[in-house]
Amino acid sequence: MKVTAIPAFRDNYVWAIHDDHSAILVDPGEAAPILAWLERGQRHPVAILVTHHHADHVGGIREITARYDIPVYGPGNEAIPGRTHPLLGGETVQISELGLAFQVLATPGHTLGHLCYVGHGALFCGDTLFSCGCGRLFEGTPTQMHASLNRIKALPAETLVYCAHEYTLENLDFALAVEPNNPALQTRLAEVRSLLSQGKPTLPVSLGTEIATNPFLRFDQSSVAVAAAQHAGHPAQPGLATFTTVRAWRDGD
Repeated sequence: MKVTAIPAFRDNYVWAIHDDHSAILVDPGEAAPILAWLERGQRHPVAILVTHHHADHVGGIREITARYDIPVYGPGNEAIPGRTHPLLGGETVQISELGLAFQVLATPGHTLGHLCYVGHGALFCGDTLFSCGCGRLFEGTPTQMHASLNRIKALPAETLVYCAHEYTLENLDFALAVEPNNPALQTRLAEVRSLLSQGKPTLPVSLGTEIATNPFLRFDQSSVAVAAAQHAGHPAQPGLATFTTVRAWRDGD
């Protein structure tokens, strides 16, 4: 399975899962760069996977499906333009043209119907998880997002995480404010700076690296709980309370 990042807007990535002939498009927010990529490689799209309803993830669907009659998989309880296959989590999406299958995870928090797609050692997580960060809670609750992130944490550590935005360097600044003495963060910072200096995406990243560096996956670590409590001026037990406190800290950062 090949995966290519198609940059869109200022900092979005549309992920193309492909071989030399066919492609699955994940969160096609902007049609023009996708259509250009398809034309350059003489590839045909065979499916669209949508994680949530925000415009920068769905804005290109109508233009793409006007040219190509392909299925659109997405949250069944959100308004997804052109959706043909509504999903709620727990399903398996089979893409026969590429011989691939993806498990659908319900990950509410950023939006109420947010989905992730897992398969073949990869996680396409939309705006639920970013490298060293997580999505803002526009619709869901801290409890929902905490549960969603725990669901992701249970995946194999070698899973490659494909987030929908290039936020890594900015998120590292915050992660270092939370855990300035975490050596894994220093290693990741050097790696990210090197990648960006070469004009390369900082993604994908292994889930194991995220568990070692991402404060929103390290809510059960005492170092993060202590930092959260010190910032908030009140105790924060490891787990949901720490996650909630760190999310509020990040929102006000």
